[in-house]
Amino acid sequence: MQTIHTLVITGYRSFELGIFQETDPKVKVIKKVIKTTLEQYLDEGLEWVLLGGNLGVEIWSGQVVEELKADYPELKFAIIYPYLEFGNNWNEANQAMLQQLAEKADYVDAVSHLPYQNPSQLKNHTHFLLTHASGAIVVYDEELTGKSTYFMHDANEYAANHEFLLDQITMDDLQNAVFDDSV
Repeated sequence: MQTIHTLVITGYRSFELGIFQETDPKVKVIKKVIKTTLEQYLDEGLEWVLLGGNLGVEIWSGQVVEELKADYPELKFAIIYPYLEFGNNWNEANQAMLQQLAEKADYVDAVSHLPYQNPSQLKNHTHFLLTHASGAIVVYDEELTGKSTYFMHDANEYAANHEFLLDQITMDDLQNAVFDDSV
C-alpha cells in the first residue's frame, strides 16, 4: 500500500444527518470513527488533512484533527474553500464555528477567488482536492444520498485512472461504533 501523506475528508452535511446541534450524540460517534480512522493513517505517515469547510463531517473532522495534534504534532490541516466568502450566508453560530476552525487551520485558501457564481466552482474544488491528495476518507453510504454523492462520483472516476485511495465510512460503520463500549 502506498504511503498516504495527504487525505481529503468529506461526507454528510449536518442537516443531511438530522443533526442540528453540536451536542447531538451522533456527533460524538462520527468524531470517534473519524479519529480511529485517522490514527491508522497517522501511524503510516499521514501529514496533511484537506477540508472544504462544510458544516457536518468536514467541520467535525477539523475538530478531531485539532485534538489529534496533541499526540501527533506533525499533523496539519488545511481548509480549502470552493469559493471566496464561503459560509457568509450561514447563521451566526455556524459562521462562528467555521471561523474558530479556520483560525486553528495550518493553511486556509479558496480554489476560486471570486464569490459563488456557478456550479463549476464546486466541480473545480473537487478536482483540486482530488489532485492534491493521495486519498479521501468519505463518510457516505449509497443508501443515504446527499451532497457527497457528487464527490463520490468524481472520486471514483479519478481513482479509476490514478493511484488514489477511497476510504468510505458507511452507516454500518457508524452503527457498529455505537455498540462499541468505548464511545
